[in-house]
Amino acid sequence: ARLPPALQILQEGVESSRRQLLIEAFVSAGRVDNITMVMGLHPQYLSSFWKTQYLLLRMDGPLPYHKRHYIAIMAAARHQCSYLVGLHMGEFLQVGGNPAWLQGLHCAPQKLRNLNEINKLLAHRPWLITKEHIEALLKTGEHSWSLAELVQALVLLTHYHSLASFVFGCGINPEADQDGGHGCRPPSPHSDSSPASDDSVGCSGGKDAMQEVEALMERMKLLQEGQLEEEGVTQEEMATRFELEKTESLLVAPSDIADHSLQSSVLCFVEDPEFGYKDFTRRGEQAPPTFRAQ
Repeated sequence: ARLPPALQILQEGVESSRRQLLIEAFVSAGRVDNITMVMGLHPQYLSSFWKTQYLLLRMDGPLPYHKRHYIAIMAAARHQCSYLVGLHMGEFLQVGGNPAWLQGLHCAPQKLRNLNEINKLLAHRPWLITKEHIEALLKTGEHSWSLAELVQALVLLTHYHSLASFVFGCGINPEADQDGGHGCRPPSPHSDSSPASDDSVGCSGGKDAMQEVEALMERMKLLQEGQLEEEGVTQEEMATRFELEKTESLLVAPSDIADHSLQSSVLCFVEDPEFGYKDFTRRGEQAPPTFRAQ
């Protein structure tokens, strides 16, 4: 069925707006990354996001461009978001950053390394930040931050902590020119295909992944049916069989390989990787102190 004329005009306007934004992004950055492609389904949101990114990374500010990208790497690495880490490693080199810094946080200047503590807290437990954390960074000395520099650094950290969630939530994959990347088509808002189709997830691997999930679930179902026919099978034995089936599936990479990959590309920018989120407050426990600006 054809759309009413008014809706057709609106749809054409959205497509035109999206196309214009993608052209602007390409002219500005020389590429259109997969975040922009996915977010382009909502042109008004993409417009606000893209302007914010442009202001943070490319416009005047107290921090030099290469340090802005390194701070983005630090923030994304805190959430182990390899997509953003890889993206900004490339940007860091493009704006003249020292390649040696990319060997890990231990190779960066002490001034940047001093951001580690507040990056860690902002990422996982922001309510634990106190005025002493701010004072420690602003105190006079060889590696001190100016207030303007610190404000921009904190905005970058929180921006990329949030953006990591968007990347994970949308399942965004690396571009073809990134390590581990592959071709990715723009998602189609007009696709008539099923949710498992390539267009609906935006990347060519979507259908294969869905088929693997379905195959794994079928094997699990057969295991359960076999358990009903087989007497004397304990819960522990069934759990072991399920785990073995899952591990042998294509969906689950061996943990030592996955850990090594993360270690080399992302965790080298993280200190104290075991530090993570804990509930802000629990029943029967005293609430932790919070940082009050006043």
